[in-house]
Amino acid sequence: MPAHGPRVIAGSARGTELKWPKSGGTRPTTGRLRESLFSMLEAARVSFDSVLDLYAGSGALGIEALSRGGGEATFVESDPRAAAVIRENLRRVRMEDRAQVRVARVGRWRPPEGTLYTLVLADPPYDGATPWAAVESAVRGALSDSAAVVVERDARREAPDSLAGRPLWRDRRQGAGAVAIYRRTADGGDEVWDEASDEIDEGDETPRTDVGSTDSRYLEGTTT
Repeated sequence: MPAHGPRVIAGSARGTELKWPKSGGTRPTTGRLRESLFSMLEAARVSFDSVLDLYAGSGALGIEALSRGGGEATFVESDPRAAAVIRENLRRVRMEDRAQVRVARVGRWRPPEGTLYTLVLADPPYDGATPWAAVESAVRGALSDSAAVVVERDARREAPDSLAGRPLWRDRRQGAGAVAIYRRTADGGDEVWDEASDEIDEGDETPRTDVGSTDSRYLEGTTT
C-alpha cells in the first residue's frame, strides 16, 4: 500500500491528500492518466456543474471534478466503509455541502427524477467484464445534451463504439488501465482521433493511488 493517499491535482483543493479504503493491494494505473483525463475534459469544455461518480471508491475522481468546478456531485458506492471514506475526504476538502454520497449498487440505483448530469465518472473493478450495461442503466434519462460519460477499464478490454447515446470520443490508455470518454460533439457527429497519440509513455507509470470501486478485492483482508 502506498505511504500516501492521492492528492487533488488542480483547483480549489489542489494538493489536498485524500484517504482511500483499506485494501490488500492496489491495481496499476498512473497519476498521469487521471491528470490527462481532466485535461481532455477541460479542453473540450465539458461542464463540471453536475457530476456523477459511479463505483466511487475513495471519491478521488469526483472530488477532482468538484475542485476544478463550482458544481455539485453525487457519489455512488456499494461498500459502506468506502462511503465513509468518501465523506471523510469531502470534509478534508470542505465540500460536504456540494455532494451527496449514496450507498447502493450501480445498476440498481437510480438518480432523482429530473436530474441531468453534465459529467459521469465510472471506475468499476478490473476483476470482471466492464459493466457497460450497468453504467448505461444508471444514467439513462439523466444526462444533459452535452454530457460526457467516462469509464475506466482494464486496457486489455475493448470499449464499445457508443454508450448512453454518445459516440466514443477518446480512448486514452496507460499501462494496465484505460479511460473511454463518450460525448457528442458540437455538430452531433464523431471526432476521429489517432489511437497511437492516446497512448501514454510506459515510462511514466506509477502505482495507483486514486482507488476506484472497492469491490470485494479492495476490502481489507482480501487478496486479488
